[in-house]
Amino acid sequence: MKTIYNRILVLSVLIALSSCTLDDIENPNAPTVTSFEQGASQQDLRLLTTGLEAVMRNDLGFHYQTVSILGREYNDLTQVDPRYTGEILIGPLDNNGFLTTRAYAAWYKIVQTANLLITAVDNSSTALSAQALDGYKGYARTLKAYALMMVANRQFSNGIRIDVNDPDDLGDFVSYDNALAEIRTMLNTANTELTNAASAFDPGEDEFDFALSSGFAGFDTPSTFAEFNRAIAARVAIYQDLKGEALSLLADSFMDETAGLNVGPAHVFGLTGNDIANPLFYVPNQQRYMAHPSFEADAESNGGTIDSRVTSKTSLFDPEDDPDLGPITVTFDGLSGDRQVTLYSSNTAPVSIIRNEELLLIYAEANIGTNNAEAIRVLDIIRAAAGLGGSTANPAVDAEVEDEMLTQRRYSLFGEGHRWIDLRRYDRLSDLPLDRTGDTRISEFPTPFAENE
Repeated sequence: MKTIYNRILVLSVLIALSSCTLDDIENPNAPTVTSFEQGASQQDLRLLTTGLEAVMRNDLGFHYQTVSILGREYNDLTQVDPRYTGEILIGPLDNNGFLTTRAYAAWYKIVQTANLLITAVDNSSTALSAQALDGYKGYARTLKAYALMMVANRQFSNGIRIDVNDPDDLGDFVSYDNALAEIRTMLNTANTELTNAASAFDPGEDEFDFALSSGFAGFDTPSTFAEFNRAIAARVAIYQDLKGEALSLLADSFMDETAGLNVGPAHVFGLTGNDIANPLFYVPNQQRYMAHPSFEADAESNGGTIDSRVTSKTSLFDPEDDPDLGPITVTFDGLSGDRQVTLYSSNTAPVSIIRNEELLLIYAEANIGTNNAEAIRVLDIIRAAAGLGGSTANPAVDAEVEDEMLTQRRYSLFGEGHRWIDLRRYDRLSDLPLDRTGDTRISEFPTPFAENE
């Protein structure tokens, strides 16, 4: 899969994050942060857009692994680091340890890179039209909002900084609710910019002044990227329990009942040049990232055939590859599992950012309480794709439809960073199993020590 990450080495040298700061590196023979910020050329802007997409993948594994473990979706039984079976399941989380800081820093690196791109656009020396420049800003602001949403969900009631433009004068921490409100405003501003960028063209013929990777195929113009923007905004709205707003946003997104469930933008990976491999690919029958036993135990069957999401997202662990011995149960530190996580088929498989299946699930959730029959109708689309029959939830009982929706989100979005957040926002973290004496249910990551300083 061909990518466009071959020109990002200079950016990776220029951009470094310590807490929320961007280090200035002076080099008379290469672009500098200052040169990007003052009089950036068209080539500079294009380099920054490429770098922004590339940097989104940095330390991605730390985010998805930690939230998946907290949500009891799977466990790290590789025995590489005892903190994956100890600290993260027992607590308290170390505010200066990598479980807390790595993903936090990675999300803010995206924010700072987006800020640099927006500043470069505003102060550029190009003769590009206002619409073309709005395309850059709408792109950058959307990804900035996405990163802030992701870090806000990690930090929850500890809050996050929204304003990190000036590393010497960082904005105050804001509450989770206020962060979501500001992120929604940011997404709406970006959507306006993307609409302006598309307005310079005939319908269906708009384009950005820059190229995106194959991961954004189908979402690589201002108007189609705006559909991605509206999808992220719908996710934020459902976090805010603004169901009517979520439905309105979904109408402008790429949600489609007739399209494939995996349709949507994705991170792409490679093994050459400056590219990186998919950090969430686990070598079959070797790397012991094991699904929590409840994932299979709680799954429905249809005519004796288990939910296909169990067998497509996990597989029995058989390290000997010997039919006479058969699969084994992996045990470590009082935890066990016999199904390995197999979400990705190779170390270059893409990782979705947001998928059509999630949008359908958001649509179902947004209808609960006002049109339960419609919610069940769409949930049955999800169930059918998993080889299950129709839902038995009573449409007259909101709680039953809610349970059904959360169950489908659990199986459809397994390992994609949602279950911990879903149970927390429904005040149902107590549903998470405690497998050992001393295990706890952690609701948020602590503010990193460097931020407290």
